[in-house]
Amino acid sequence: MTACVPVAEDVAWVRVEESAQVGRARRVATALAERLAFGDARVAEIGLAVTELGTNLHKHTSGGHLVVRALRADDRAAVEVVAVDRGPGIPDMARAMLDGESTTGTLGIGLGVVARSADLLDVSTRRDRGTVLAARFHRRERGVPDFRAESSSAGLTRPIADEEVCGDAYAVRRVGDRLWVMMCDGSGHGPLAASASREAVRIFCDDEPSAPEAVVAKLHAGLRGTRGGAVAVAVLDPARNRIRYSGLGNIAGAVLSDGRKRTMVSVPGIAGYQARTIHAFDHELPPGAVVVLHSDGLTERWGPEDVAGISSPLLLAATLVRDAGVRKDDASALVVAT
Repeated sequence: MTACVPVAEDVAWVRVEESAQVGRARRVATALAERLAFGDARVAEIGLAVTELGTNLHKHTSGGHLVVRALRADDRAAVEVVAVDRGPGIPDMARAMLDGESTTGTLGIGLGVVARSADLLDVSTRRDRGTVLAARFHRRERGVPDFRAESSSAGLTRPIADEEVCGDAYAVRRVGDRLWVMMCDGSGHGPLAASASREAVRIFCDDEPSAPEAVVAKLHAGLRGTRGGAVAVAVLDPARNRIRYSGLGNIAGAVLSDGRKRTMVSVPGIAGYQARTIHAFDHELPPGAVVVLHSDGLTERWGPEDVAGISSPLLLAATLVRDAGVRKDDASALVVAT
């Protein structure tokens, strides 16, 4: 039996360096909420929360980003806003949540307004390294469940500078008690790379999965005629404490457990163009392990100490994109907590 996993769409990365950009982020978020059929009162709440988050970025940091995302599954929808910065961190989170508290001249109403209007609020902050905050806003319709019980996986994509769309994409499926994940890094960047990645997502979601290497072979065949790209497919089997992983090209895979990072193996090639061989490898998946897949827009020179203490998959993915996404390329990270 295949279960629906919420699909995230990264609508916009808005850099906030001046007050006018706060207004742009608010307009992007409220327009998305209206497109998702949110009521007027809820749209206004989201606009106020984004204004507070953007003003905090503008006042506290030399330049951060607000990421506006749509989350969908069946008849459910949510707006997610992720604030990412490299500022001084928040020294006193409890105080920051109090209305009227401001230590550096922020909007003055604190993060309390965000906490009250958001259905889910997660924060990771480190002194002198920055803060990542994720706020999720549901439509709050009667009889329609939200996504709070479905947060074991999350990904984030960021387009290369000056591009509107990211050439990377990922997908997650739950089949019985196993979780299947896929990532594609479309060759190059821009709309054509994004088109190849979207086709990979379609093939992966329409396929009846048998083995990761078989899915990679189908992706290789199905991406002919597109720009192609690097792909990786993994199936997580927590009941057996195993993960089977098949990668073609430069998607990086790792298992984080007990303070260690264990790298998973991909073989050279480009799906849609060149695949001399396609292999799958079995790796141990200890209880409580975290699985990370990311494109080569992120350097692999990060370790478990860089994300220690971050339990939220979305915050962990955003932290990796912020800190390891130093290459001039599209960047994406997918995180699964077991």
